[in-house]
Amino acid sequence: MSTRFSSLDSMLRPRSVAVLGASNDPTRIGGRPISYMLSQGFAGAILPVNPNRAEVQGLPAYASVADLPSVPDAAIVAVPAELAVQAVDDLGARGVRSAIVFTAGFAEMNDAGRLTQDRMLAAAGRHGMRLLGPNCLGLFNAHIGFYPIFSSSFENGWPRPGRIGIASQSGAYGTHMFATARNRNIGTPICVTTGNEGDVTIGDVIGWLAEDPETDVIAAYAEGIREADSFLAALAAARAARKPVVMMKVGTSTLGARAAQSHTASIAGNDAVTDAVLAEFGVVRARTTEEMLDIATTATRRIYPARNTLGVITISGGAGVLISDAAEALGLPMPEMPADAQARLKAMLPFAAPRNPVDCTAQAFNDMSLIGRFTDSMIEDGGYASVLAFFTQVGGAASIAPKLREQLNASKARHPDRLFVLSVVAPPERIREYEADGFVVFEDPTRATVAVHAMGRFGEAFANAPGLPPPAVPIVDLPLTNPSEAAAKRILAEAGIPAAPEAACDSVDAAMEAAERFGYPIVLKVLSPDIVHKSEIGGVILGVRGAEAVRAGYATLIDRATAAMPTARLEGVLVAKQLRGGVECILGIQRDPVFGPVALFGLGGIFVEVLRDVALHRCPFGPDVAERMIRSIRAAPVLLGARGRPSADIAALAAMLSRLSVFAHQAGPRLRSIDLNPVFAMPDGEGAYAADAVIELGDIAC
Repeated sequence: MSTRFSSLDSMLRPRSVAVLGASNDPTRIGGRPISYMLSQGFAGAILPVNPNRAEVQGLPAYASVADLPSVPDAAIVAVPAELAVQAVDDLGARGVRSAIVFTAGFAEMNDAGRLTQDRMLAAAGRHGMRLLGPNCLGLFNAHIGFYPIFSSSFENGWPRPGRIGIASQSGAYGTHMFATARNRNIGTPICVTTGNEGDVTIGDVIGWLAEDPETDVIAAYAEGIREADSFLAALAAARAARKPVVMMKVGTSTLGARAAQSHTASIAGNDAVTDAVLAEFGVVRARTTEEMLDIATTATRRIYPARNTLGVITISGGAGVLISDAAEALGLPMPEMPADAQARLKAMLPFAAPRNPVDCTAQAFNDMSLIGRFTDSMIEDGGYASVLAFFTQVGGAASIAPKLREQLNASKARHPDRLFVLSVVAPPERIREYEADGFVVFEDPTRATVAVHAMGRFGEAFANAPGLPPPAVPIVDLPLTNPSEAAAKRILAEAGIPAAPEAACDSVDAAMEAAERFGYPIVLKVLSPDIVHKSEIGGVILGVRGAEAVRAGYATLIDRATAAMPTARLEGVLVAKQLRGGVECILGIQRDPVFGPVALFGLGGIFVEVLRDVALHRCPFGPDVAERMIRSIRAAPVLLGARGRPSADIAALAAMLSRLSVFAHQAGPRLRSIDLNPVFAMPDGEGAYAADAVIELGDIAC
């Protein structure tokens, strides 16, 4: 276990705990944790700290941290904000390794609260103590009866046994997830809420769960990712341990992002970038709590098909259509059964529709062995990795369910590597029987299809071998200020990113000479580090032919620039060879405030401006990742030779994109953005060339 993650052991698996602000009233914030731990059999020492009482809830109480008879592993801080900083300092000085700070009134409030929080964190840091919160609801670890939490949700029931761990920035929503899971008989014995994340982040918690032998699946709720390093390390650890992470990441709207900042003082960031990072590590993003629990429950079966295909056996043609629609929308393949297998099934049951979905109709229940034979055929002949069986209320009937279970269990035993999911409407006790047999059960077949698809996404992530290393790119010194287009292209050329043949010209004669050298037609562009969007002022002239057209175009561009931006620094005109026969693409870099430089790829024109058809990936990466990005966009067929067009030079385009990602990574925080638009992807074997380049830099002091 990594040091950062294992340092949470004393917080999440302590042998003893002090409670500062301990209350004799089991309904108060300082009283609930003690009451809960006593009722749930926490085996460690519980040490209440209350200067006004000799006893709290039947336990000896101590006047101060200094009076504690031993040094506890962890402490709960439930004292007013004005006392909390000193309390944390006292705990650290005594040698306590972890503090769980319930107290609110810190960074989530205002700047003054942030300064107070910083003082608290500094006190914890001086003593090497980990701190959860402040402004957090706490956590629970039902495996050991440890409940440093003040939620009232336990009045309605305790966590079920199971192997799903919850990590949540929001305390109320974290316990909402637990309570919803409990009511659905889903086991979530560990839940950690991080509050303001002054020290312990959601990444730390995910990392600890990824390396916890009692956790198989991680369900996470996040409003914003505050600290990238621990988050990325945690996702990598979960993937390496083959532990699925399903996450609700909220704050996608402008209003939602503002609410997230005020609620937990977190940075919502760019949601599209977060989505790309989650996809990079195989995290499945859930849209609702119901969907999160559906996916997490299915994942506890620990069957993750790397090449997922869905076979459907149904007694309803309508349900088969519904499932097929859902699978197609998700991109979950449902290939047909082989023709010879269809013929055999048809011979067994003439009423059957055996393509896939395989509709065995209700007639199959007259000879229950048909269910087993049809299911076996789907796996052995169809080769499906996942099987979804729709039996609706028939599967819940007391006269049918035992024999149906017998057939399904026999088929599952013969094929233990396949994922079996049922869509059944049945009484709770019947559902529990199917679940005890190892089936995942849903009433709604669409929800079942979503969960099956998610298992394939996990499988793909777990199966992916490490990619090619990023290419070696020379480290290029950045200028002091934003470069002009010509200077930007020279910088990128040093990194091996080619541009179309061009020349920066500070006179008409130089422009005419360059045009003759490149051959017509050529492109003329005004050259100024202060004019980023040249087309908006008419600063680009295409298709220029002949010396006189060059002379006139040069004068026109200078006049337009002077009129539109009188204070702009003019360096002349850029003369470039006009490329023909390629596909216009956009390659870009944007520095995300959390994850650093992120690369973008898409096609030019309406594909970017209107359709937002782009791929994003964190930098740096190799050419294999770049090629996956290129092929992932919806408009990729335009590059791959659609409708008789020549295929573009994908290898050259991928090489350019991967080199750009390395350049951006090496450039450091001063690089804010790069925009290569358009890049011409020429026909296969002819390369890719940047026709325009904009580099935006930050202050040297950044």
